[in-house]
Amino acid sequence: MSVTQIAPWLADSQWPTAPIRLVARLGSGHTPSRNKPEYWQDCAIPWITLADVWQLRSNQVDVITETKEKISKLGEANSAAVRHPAGTVILSRTASVGFSAIMGRDMATSQDFATWTCGPRLDPRFLLHALRAMAPDLKRIAAGSTHKTIYMPDVEQLRVPLPSLEVQRRISDFLDTETARIDQVRELRKQQMNMVDEGAISRAYAAVRGESVDGPRKDSKLSWLGTVPASWRVAAVSHHFEVELGKMLNEERAKGQHLRSYLRVANVQWDHVDVEELTQMNFPPDERRRYRLHAGDVLVCEGGSWPGRAAVWDGRVPEMYYQKALHRIRPRGTDLPRWLYYCLLVAERLRVFAVQGNASTMTHLTREQLRPQRFPFPEPATQRKLVEKLDAAAQTDREVKDLLQHQLDVLAERRQALITAAVTGRLDVTTARGVEAP
Repeated sequence: MSVTQIAPWLADSQWPTAPIRLVARLGSGHTPSRNKPEYWQDCAIPWITLADVWQLRSNQVDVITETKEKISKLGEANSAAVRHPAGTVILSRTASVGFSAIMGRDMATSQDFATWTCGPRLDPRFLLHALRAMAPDLKRIAAGSTHKTIYMPDVEQLRVPLPSLEVQRRISDFLDTETARIDQVRELRKQQMNMVDEGAISRAYAAVRGESVDGPRKDSKLSWLGTVPASWRVAAVSHHFEVELGKMLNEERAKGQHLRSYLRVANVQWDHVDVEELTQMNFPPDERRRYRLHAGDVLVCEGGSWPGRAAVWDGRVPEMYYQKALHRIRPRGTDLPRWLYYCLLVAERLRVFAVQGNASTMTHLTREQLRPQRFPFPEPATQRKLVEKLDAAAQTDREVKDLLQHQLDVLAERRQALITAAVTGRLDVTTARGVEAP
């Protein structure tokens, strides 16, 4: 694959480009055999694996010094693992593709990384910035249906602009400063988004407790809730709502004459049901009444990545069903699904379900746990009034968060464009810094 195919923007470089492998020693790593327990004793050699990519995702960590796992000298000696010197640049090339950093000390890597130990013509920090400029291209060329991979023949073709070492260092100094400034603004925007979320939870908690309702109060008998208005009922979910799990999926049920779209855990986000990617399951006529969703049904994740996550189905798809990993909660009377949604939101964020399940990490919210869960229920008219205020505030929050997300996207694009322009010489960093070249 040519340089134009991998990174078309390199064709605009003001400097000659060279294959990275000609100016830096290309390497990789290995995993000592897990079947040899003795290889995993007395482990002291830092060993970078995909478990460490979380440190690199923000592109704000330039130097990595700590790893989740280590290997032993015996494991190193009896495998293709190599200890690379401090200053070696790494690139993740499988699964989480395109993340890079510099080794802060002598370290080894798994086979999921490519490494370059720079020679006298290439500065490690400059190479790091060049790889980050390539990150979108590297993700694009990664192959594989399940786990994306940049194969070593393509890694060998990667090129880097090659100005003088002095210019490389000047560019790196400039980019270190400017990207830090951009990252600081991005962090502030992220903090603002978190503050919006925290404010939403505070509002919902106040509404569920009836803090704005005048009159006498009573103990809810719920430790996480405290007091509620004396006129409010405190009752189990099953007293006011039907709670049912969906249909179990298996290989046989994924085909048949009565295929219909259904919702999975991945479709149910907080206060939003994503219908962009739907799969189908066989729902014969005699099962449709049981598993068909109605507008106003509350959907709650039973398992998956976030047990307890909930949304109200709005009926935007006329005929829709649901999988067993979801609870469908349907009102028996006039209680509002949106009121129950806010009760569930508050309870989940306060970790009520996890505490009751006596687990630090909740993996399932079972029907047996959900049905007896007690919440406050004011009269439907009061529910409606409080829900309207919460929904109006939530709409404002969405607008604010959309604006903040747009700013984050623009900053990310600015950061990427700045790095690309600087490493190719299309931006004179000396002029940009407002100082004269030495």
